[in-house]
Amino acid sequence: MLNHFCKKPLWEVSQTLVAVAGGTKPADTVIRGGKLVNVCTAEIMDGVDIAISEGRIALVGDASHCIGEGTEVIDAADQYVAPGFLDGHIHIESSMLSVGEYAKAVIPHGTVGIYPDPHEICNVLGLDGVKCMIDDSKRTPLKAMFVTPSCVPAVPGFEDTGSFVGPEDVAKTMEWDEIVGLGEMMNFPGILAGTDHAHQIVGNTLKADKVATGHYSMPEVESGLNAYIASGIRCCHESTRPEDVIAKMRLGMYAQIRHGSAWQDLPVIAKAITENKVDTRFANLISDDTHPNTLVSHGHLDYILRVALDAGIDPITAIQMVTINTAQCYRMDQDLGSITPGKCADIVFLKDLESMEVTRTIIDGDTVAKDGKMCVEFAPYTYPDWARHSIHLKDTVTADAFKIEAPQGKDAVKIRAIEVIPARVGTSEVFATLTAQDGELKSDVDQDILKTFVLERHHETGTMGAGFVKGFGIKNGAMASTVAHDAHNLLVVGTNDEDMALAANTLIECGGGMVAVQDGKVLGCVALPIAGLMNDEPAENMAATVAKLEASWEVIGCTLPSPFMTMALIPLACLPELRLTNRGLVDCRTFTFVPLVVED
Repeated sequence: MLNHFCKKPLWEVSQTLVAVAGGTKPADTVIRGGKLVNVCTAEIMDGVDIAISEGRIALVGDASHCIGEGTEVIDAADQYVAPGFLDGHIHIESSMLSVGEYAKAVIPHGTVGIYPDPHEICNVLGLDGVKCMIDDSKRTPLKAMFVTPSCVPAVPGFEDTGSFVGPEDVAKTMEWDEIVGLGEMMNFPGILAGTDHAHQIVGNTLKADKVATGHYSMPEVESGLNAYIASGIRCCHESTRPEDVIAKMRLGMYAQIRHGSAWQDLPVIAKAITENKVDTRFANLISDDTHPNTLVSHGHLDYILRVALDAGIDPITAIQMVTINTAQCYRMDQDLGSITPGKCADIVFLKDLESMEVTRTIIDGDTVAKDGKMCVEFAPYTYPDWARHSIHLKDTVTADAFKIEAPQGKDAVKIRAIEVIPARVGTSEVFATLTAQDGELKSDVDQDILKTFVLERHHETGTMGAGFVKGFGIKNGAMASTVAHDAHNLLVVGTNDEDMALAANTLIECGGGMVAVQDGKVLGCVALPIAGLMNDEPAENMAATVAKLEASWEVIGCTLPSPFMTMALIPLACLPELRLTNRGLVDCRTFTFVPLVVED
């Protein structure tokens, strides 16, 4: 696959690299005496020099003869030197940051490249929104290698999104230099059923000789998984059990092991690596969804590496899982993923292999971060007005909008509810009995059963879905969010109609975001005016705002880790078991709409 993300292609500088390696031309930079983490052979090599020219590596070994009068010499004694980290599956929008601010947040932590799937903004603003993010990325040194959203909407026919991406659209984007593949194919039912729509989207990616990425969320490792892989899908981040990871690797699929702010799968599924004596070349470590406060307080891939070490994964193996394995997954290892001659000079310095503390980040031969701080500045980017005004509801939201009528003549009503699982993407379908009050079904905090609504916010259709959710623990108040995967309609959860209306209207006024309210007062609000998903404030500012919101969760009684991220998956109809969209309750095992009230 052609790499358009390096300073210069290899064929333009090969003669220069040969001359530098041979000592007939001085290097631009020489890194001296580092402890090289060789991800090709899984060994540590002491006292290794690295000669760099034209943004690429010319020599690994003794580079004394490569040093000239103008050569910058960097002393790496007592430092470990490793390839720059690559995140193989990331949604920048989940960080709530613009691409530029995201780059500033992750580069000091050793991240040199990411493979973003912008399906969040695409579901709101279409491919024009994707182009905005691409334009934002170009001003940064971070290599943002985008994949085209595959599922806009995620599951056709079950929700209303702001846009639509079909097979022809996918084919056109494969001609863009910034696109390296296809985003996660969440419509695995369409793949397994052999639908033309799903297979044409994957097929147009393969025809362009690019990588199709996956999302197989079923706890199944036999015929279904085989069929999914047979369609041409190369990797998948939806493993929640060790057996999912090992099965995918055995079938030649890259298992992308996730550890984000809310989806903390790594400690559990690391057992696939630690308890099986298998080659780990088909394993990646990825972040998927990470909030700004996590980035600021813990880090990015360096943090995930530390979690991997705590789970028993060998340090060199773990580093391979964020470097060469990721590059090979995307068929870009001819340029990325290792410190070897000809490769891009994307390099991190590590204090040690226990803390994984990054002391320097080099991208294309240039030091861009040192000791936790950016060393370079880049121009600002302003998102257009149409991207910052994306909330379009048909009617003003009143408390009456959240009334759920009880069936006539019944005092005790059996309902189905969505039970969220802490730190997991899945939900369970559960049943509860509610007592009708004045002809209405209301939240029951004693059972932890709360009203939840999804309001269409793209086309002023006025449609909304009503349901109940269990597991948030809210005692009094409401939460609302326009971060509601993947259609990103307006999602509201609460104990009473008045607070739910206040929460909804607060987000409408600020252009989207996340909010918690109680007794008619806003306790915490994160404004996300860019598509209702992002803000262009610095990560530190956003982290502080999110921290205030987190404190407000506890005030209203919610103690889940990253509850808004958990809440955001309530409408995601491609994940089992039960979900709620603006069109109603969806059984994601049978992909059918189901009624809220269960008839005896």
